[in-house]
Amino acid sequence: MLDPDLALSLAALLPRGPTPYIALVLIGFVVGILGHLSALRWLVAAGIVLIFLGAFLFPLALNITEGTPPQLKNR
Repeated sequence: MLDPDLALSLAALLPRGPTPYIALVLIGFVVGILGHLSALRWLVAAGIVLIFLGAFLFPLALNITEGTPPQLKNR
């Protein structure tokens, strides 16, 4: 089992803004397209993994490890 202190310290390395996650998803699409064009299944799979990490897994890990959720401001 993963040590909770280690998990929290690793989660502190995740960026807080959306830009790195969007970039990771876009890179995943480019890698996947290149994999389709070159007919390499492993490259398509790598693109899918990058998209999954950037769109779901890393943001989920960031939200789970934050102490308080971000406040919504009414206009």
